[in-house]
Parts: sequence; C-alpha cells; structure tokens
Amino acid sequence: MCHYDPKDTKNLKKVPSYVSEGFALTAGDIPLGYYEDDTEKVAVLLLENGSFFIGKAFGSPTDTYGEVVFNTGMVGYPETLTDPSYYGQILVLTYPHIGNYGVPSYSVKDEYGLPRYFESMGIKVRGLVVNELCKQPSHWSSSRSLHDWLLEEGIPGIEGIDTRALVRRLREYGVMKGMIAFFDSDDDIPFEKLFEKLRKMEDPNTENLVKYVSPKEPVIHTVPRPKYRIVVIDCGVKLNIIRSLLARGAEVIRTPYDMPADEILEFKPDGVLASNGPGDPKMVRETVDAVREIVEGGIPFFGICLGNQILALSMGADTYKLKYGHRSQNQPCMEIQSGRCFITSQNHGYAVSMDSLKGTDLELWFINVNDKTIEGIRHKKMPAFSVQFHPEASPGPVDTSHLFDEFLRMVRRHA
Repeated sequence: MCHYDPKDTKNLKKVPSYVSEGFALTAGDIPLGYYEDDTEKVAVLLLENGSFFIGKAFGSPTDTYGEVVFNTGMVGYPETLTDPSYYGQILVLTYPHIGNYGVPSYSVKDEYGLPRYFESMGIKVRGLVVNELCKQPSHWSSSRSLHDWLLEEGIPGIEGIDTRALVRRLREYGVMKGMIAFFDSDDDIPFEKLFEKLRKMEDPNTENLVKYVSPKEPVIHTVPRPKYRIVVIDCGVKLNIIRSLLARGAEVIRTPYDMPADEILEFKPDGVLASNGPGDPKMVRETVDAVREIVEGGIPFFGICLGNQILALSMGADTYKLKYGHRSQNQPCMEIQSGRCFITSQNHGYAVSMDSLKGTDLELWFINVNDKTIEGIRHKKMPAFSVQFHPEASPGPVDTSHLFDEFLRMVRRHA
C-alpha cells in the first residue's frame, strides 16, 4: 500500500508488488514494469484519502469507481458478486485465494426456474479486488473462470495487492470512494490527475441506487396450489429470499420499490416482505411511505436488511451509516428475549439507531454481539418484524432460516 503525497519532491521510485505501509511517492508519474509478464495490464486502486495500491488487471480493463467495501467470507463469490445490495460498490474479498472453483452457468435452474447458483442475473459490483486470482479453477459445476466471467460482463478486477493492508486502512478510516484505473505495463501513471478525478466523483450513496436494481413491472413466481400470496417489495431482492418463500408454498409477487401501498394491496396479499437493496434507506421515501401504510393497515410484514431500515424509518425511528459496515458470513446476533445467539450472513452499510427506537412502537428484537448494533426489531402492536441480517443466507449459515416460517405463521394468524 502506498500513499500519494503531492508535497513530496524526492526522486521517483519504482514500486514493488507488495510495499510496506506508508511508502511515500512523489506527485509525478511512477514508472512500472516489475511484473513477470510485461504484457499484462497494470491496475491501480486509488482511495479518496490518498492511499493507492498497484496490482495486475483481470476481468474487463475498464476504469470504474464506487464505494470501496470489504467482505470477509471464505466462499460464495458467485452469490456475493450477484447480490444487488453491492450495486455501486467496489468489493474487496479478504480471503487470499479467489476463483478456485470457477463460475457455474446461468442456464442451470432450480425447481422454480431461478438461476441455481446466483442471487440475480448479472454481476452487481462495479469492481472486484482480490489478493490472488485462481486462473485454472477446478469444480464439476464450473463453466468458466472468474476472470472470464468478469470479462464477459464488463466488470474490472485487480489482483496481486495486499488486501490485509487495504482492509486495515478501510477499518481505520471507514469505507470511502475509490477508483480502479488501468495502464499498460510500460506506462507512467498520472496519479495527480487520477486523484483529482476521484475527488470530483459523487459518492454513490447520495443517489437512489435501488432504482437501478428494482424491476420496472411486477414479476410473479408461483408454485402448484399455493398456500399464501406474498408481495415482495423488490429493492434488489436476493433470489434465495424468493426461493425460501416458494419452498414454503407461497406465491410470490415482486413489485417495483416505488409502487404505492394502494396498488400493492390490489394484489390482495396475505403478507408483505420488503427486501434487501443497495445504498442509503433514506433515498427510498416511496418505499418507506408504502410500508407505513401497510403496517398500520395490519398486513403482516417482514423486512430483511434494507427492509429492516425501511420499517424503522416508516415507524419514526432513524438510521445512520456504519464506519465500515457488516459484510461477512459469521456475524453473531443474539435474540434478546431468549438469549440465543445465531451466526448470520450480512451485507449492509447502514443500521437503525438504538436511541431512535424510544417513543416509537418498535422494540429491540436482535442485537449484534460484536458491536451492539440493532439486528432486528418488532412492532409492539402490529404483525410486523424485520432483521438486519440475511436469514436466506446464500452464501453463509442458515441458522435463522426459521424466520421465514415465523413470518408465515404470523400470516396464518392474521388471515
């Protein structure tokens, strides 16, 4: 990891593949050429605090920018990269060797006609950062390498950097804007121009990211002789949420995030679920307003991830941005009433404010054992609850999949 210092006027230095933290560079360009294969593209990851990392390119050599975040999961990159909640972000995977088992085909479907191995159609991250890329994967289900998948979908990647140093920086300063740029191995890199360009780029969280991953029209998924009709307000839903409902005998109708409550109720749902999704929950006021009407109308409601924050906002509570979020498959969450602890899969950068629950009809349900943030809330009077983690997992542990059963029991009680 290096740090750009425009005041440093020392001689230019050639940077090795791995550099010690705090290595200072000049405002000029840095000559490269230290790779074993000089024909490879050079990739540079720049952070808005002045840090940068130099590595090798893979995937599509297309410049990109976004919020740089990290995930500590050891497996599940096909599911992770297609999780719509990552839209607008450059993802750092901390596990050192990525791509070992390749990438399956979208054409392999489950019994509901959904892609078996993915959480949506298409990669949703803007860029991928890994320590070491596996170029020759080995797995019976693999149809291509991770490099080929990113290349086909126009997604850039950078490998060969010290992801430990990068994550230390993100944990110290918080997630931040970043940029990936590409050069030929014999090019000089114009750091001053790149950082100036990065400074002018908007924070992705200042816009409504949900509108890019939500359907424009309702989508219906059904099963033979359905027992329930559940409307999913699709803010970028993971497909395993849909699978989890279908597997329990529910017909699922996915609606656009901005569909008003009266139009949602025209489907005559037995229950409503607000899904996960990207960005700041305060950017989707239409969804917050719809959920308020649905909950106050007594319709059973279940919120997941972004849906948890939306329920909180709809009932008068508040949300805030975490320093570096929860993105992993091993977050411990304790149910307050029983004292039971569950290991959960998570992917979110915002949380519900604990103090803001005071004076509302919401009560604490789950809490994060690590940092004591809110992981679940329940309405004191209405049939409504939500969780910040992912009970559908994919990837990750399925300790809390029973919450789908609890939701449908609530639906039956209020039928």
